[in-house]
Amino acid sequence: MSLITTHSETFLKNYLNNASPTGFESKGQQIWLEYLKPYIDDWGLDNYGTAYGIINPGTGYKVVIEGHADEISWFVNFITEEGFINVIRNGGSDHQIAPSKRVNIHTPKGIVKGVFGWPAIHTRTSEDKITPKLDNIFIDIGAKDKKEVLEMGVHVGCVITYEDEFMMLNNRYYVGRALDNRMGGFCVAEVARLLKENNIKLPYTLYVVNAVQEEIGLRGAQMVADSIKPNVAIVTDVTHDTHTPLVEKKLIGDVKGGEGPSVTYGPAVHNKLLQLIIDAATEKGIPFQREAASRSTGTDTDAFAYSNGGVPSALISLPLRYMHTTVEMAHKSDVENVIKLIYESLLKIEHGHNFKYF
Repeated sequence: MSLITTHSETFLKNYLNNASPTGFESKGQQIWLEYLKPYIDDWGLDNYGTAYGIINPGTGYKVVIEGHADEISWFVNFITEEGFINVIRNGGSDHQIAPSKRVNIHTPKGIVKGVFGWPAIHTRTSEDKITPKLDNIFIDIGAKDKKEVLEMGVHVGCVITYEDEFMMLNNRYYVGRALDNRMGGFCVAEVARLLKENNIKLPYTLYVVNAVQEEIGLRGAQMVADSIKPNVAIVTDVTHDTHTPLVEKKLIGDVKGGEGPSVTYGPAVHNKLLQLIIDAATEKGIPFQREAASRSTGTDTDAFAYSNGGVPSALISLPLRYMHTTVEMAHKSDVENVIKLIYESLLKIEHGHNFKYF
C-alpha cells in the first residue's frame, strides 16, 4: 500500500506546476501552507517568505524538519531594439538546456509567453561551432521591437520560468521542473500529515519549514534559523542519481534512484544526529545510501548547522536525475522512504535530547 495518498499527489501536482522562482515564492508558499494547516497547531511566515508550521508549541525544545521552496529561473536583463530579450540567472539555471524551451515571463500585467530561440541547423556551418552560452541565448516573445515588448508589460527585472509541467513516467518516476526542491517541501508536509493521522504526541515542538532563497546561497534558511533558534535540524534536499549516462560516479558519488534516500557525511553533519537517523533506518528496514561532502553540503543543512552557535543538523537526500533541468526525475519509492526516514527519526528524538559532541 502506498504511503502517498491520492489527495497528497493532487497537492504535489498543483505545487509542482506552480512557479516559485527564487525571490518570488509567495504563491507556492500559500499552496503549501493551505495543505499543511490541517496537520499543525500554528504557523508562521517571515519577512522574506519562509513559511513554517508548528506542532506542539511551547515545550522549550525545538526540532526543525526543512526543505526549500524556490526554483531556478531567469531575469530579463536587456531588451534589444529589435525586441529580443537577453537574460541573467536567478539561481543555478543551465544555459545549455535553454534553446527551444517555452517560457513564462512574469509581469505586472500577467504571464507573457515566449521561447528561447536558436538559429536553425540549416543556417549554421561546421565552422560556426555555435553553442549555447549565457551571453548568446535569447528569448523571443513575437514582438516587432523594444517598444512593443515594453507595452506587453515586460521590463528589466521580470522573472522567467519554464512552463514544463508535472507528469508520471512509467508509473514509477515523478517528472517535472522544480522537484529540486519542492519534493522536500512535499516530504516534510507528508511527515506532518502522518504525525496527525497517527495521533503522535511529540515530546518537543516541531517546526515544519519550507524555506526560500536556497538557490542563491541558503539565505532563507539562514534567516529562519536565527528566528526559530532550533535545538535540532533535519534537512531534506535532492542529490544526484549518478546511474545515468555521462555521470562519473568516482567524482560525484554512487547513488541510485529506487534504492532509498541518501545520508551525507561531512563537517556540517552532526555525527550523533546522523547515527540516530541511520539507527532509525536500520530498525525500521528503510533502505538508504551514503555519500560524502568534501567541505560543505551545499544545502540548507550548512545554514542551520552554523547558526546560533552551532545546531546539530543532518541531511537526508532524495536521489534525482537531471537536476536543474525541466525533466528532473525522482523515484516514487525514494520519496516515500524519505518521508518514512524523517518520520521515524523524529520518533527517536527526546525532549532535551543530548547531542553534545562527546
